[in-house]
Amino acid sequence: MSSAAIQKMTWMTVCIFCLVLSGCQSAYYSTMEKFGVHKRDIMVDRVSEARDSQEEAKEQFASALERFNSVLDVKGGALEDKYEKVKAELDDSEKKASEVHKRIAAVEDVSEALFAEWEEELTQYSSATLRQSSKKQLEQTKRQYSKLVAAMKKAEAKIDPVLRPLRDQVLYLKHNLNARAISSLQTELVNLETDVTVLIREMEASIKEADAFIRTLEK
Repeated sequence: MSSAAIQKMTWMTVCIFCLVLSGCQSAYYSTMEKFGVHKRDIMVDRVSEARDSQEEAKEQFASALERFNSVLDVKGGALEDKYEKVKAELDDSEKKASEVHKRIAAVEDVSEALFAEWEEELTQYSSATLRQSSKKQLEQTKRQYSKLVAAMKKAEAKIDPVLRPLRDQVLYLKHNLNARAISSLQTELVNLETDVTVLIREMEASIKEADAFIRTLEK
C-alpha cells in the first residue's frame, strides 16, 4: 500500500473517530460519503451488527438460564461460588442487552437519514419514469424496514422481563447465602424459563427479518 493511501486511511480514521465522539451523526454521514461510503452501505452494516448482537444476546440468555438451573440444582458446594457464577452470567447478560439497545438505536438513526435523503432526491429527477421507479423502490424498502424495526422492537421489549428476575435472584442470593435461599429460587426458575423461551423466539424472528432486509438493500 502506498504512503498516500495509508495517509488517506489514517485521516479517514481520525475524522470518523472525532465525529463518533462528538455524536454528530449528520457530519459523520457526510464525511463517510466523501470517502465513498453511503448511507445505504452504513445501514446494511448497522442492520448486520444489530442482527449479530441479537444472536449473541440470544445465546447469552440461554446460557444464563442454563447456568442458573445448574448452579441452583446442584446440591452442596460453596454458596459463595454459586453466587459468583450467577452474578457473572447476569453481568454478561446486561452487557449483551445494552449492546442490542445501542445497535437498534443506530439502525433507527441511519434509516431516518437514508429515507430523508432518498425522498429529497426524488425531486431531482428530470425523468418521470426513473423518478417513479425510485419512488416505488423507496416505498418497498420502507415497508420492509417497518417489518424489521417492528420485529427488533418486539424482541427488545422481551429483554427487560428476563433481566428483572435475573437481577432479583442474584440480589436475593447475595444477601441470603444459605440452602433455604437456593431452594426458594428454584421455584422462580419456571417463570424465568418461559420468559427466556419467548425472548429467544422473538429474537430469532427479528434476526430473520434482518437477513431479509439486508437482501432487499443488496439487490
